[in-house]
Parts: sequence; structure tokens; C-alpha cells
Amino acid sequence: MPSFIRDPKDFWSGVIFIIFGLAAVIIGRDYSMGTAGRMGPAYFPTILGGILALIGLAGVARSMFKSGEGIGRFAVKENVLILVATVLFGVLIRGAGLAIAVIVLVMVSGYASTKFKILPFLAVAVGMAVFTVLVFNVGLGLPMPMFGSWFGF
Repeated sequence: MPSFIRDPKDFWSGVIFIIFGLAAVIIGRDYSMGTAGRMGPAYFPTILGGILALIGLAGVARSMFKSGEGIGRFAVKENVLILVATVLFGVLIRGAGLAIAVIVLVMVSGYASTKFKILPFLAVAVGMAVFTVLVFNVGLGLPMPMFGSWFGF
């Protein structure tokens, strides 16, 4: 790592933000932009991607002035668990329903934590499921089943 980079964590997180931001801007170029009053399909990804790239640029610049610790090991198990939890949510949302999918999401992703304990995480998962059902089903009226077809509802 070059000596002018004093905080490798900020540097690499800034680089990742820049890559994703520029990717959104480049992908958005294939669509019509529109105007602020009449937005086209490219408007949101282009503006958001530009903001994301600017945030990344600020992180890279900050890494040259602020001292920080080096990058530790890459947490493979934890990242895989969070990815699996997200995929499980997508798979379970139709068949099992919103409440069960949220509980599984919180429990599996929570297992990635070193502080994982079943009862506290289960309490949070149930609370999140209730909150999610109240917001999306009751409050917004979205057509997502609370409990899916697998349970006969």
C-alpha cells in the first residue's frame, strides 16, 4: 500500500463506492434521462450513482489525511451467511410469507455476529416481523401475504 494512504479501510471503501456509483451512471446511460419534473428511467440511477461516486471520492480523499488501522481478515463465513439470509428471504417471501421470511432473514444474518444468542435474536426477529407486517401489509396495503401458501392461508 502506498505511503500516502494513511487509512486503508477508508480508501478501499471509497474505491468500492466509486465503482458502484460509476457502474450505475454507465448503466443508466442506456436509458432516457428526462428532466427533474418528468424523470426518465435513467434519472434516478444516474443521480444516485453520481452521489455515490462523490461519497466514494470523499472517502478516498479522507484516507490520505486521517490515520487508521490496517485491513484485517476478510470475514468469509459472515459474508456468506448474510448472502444466504438475503437469498432465503427472496425464496421464502412467496411460499412462507412476509413474517416467516423476515424471521429467517434476521436469524440467519444474526448468526454471522460473534454476539449471537438465540433468545435475544429471536425476540428481535419476531419484533421485526410484526413491524414489517404492520408497515407493509396494514399501513401500505401491499399485496404480500403475512403467511404464505405453504401454511394454507
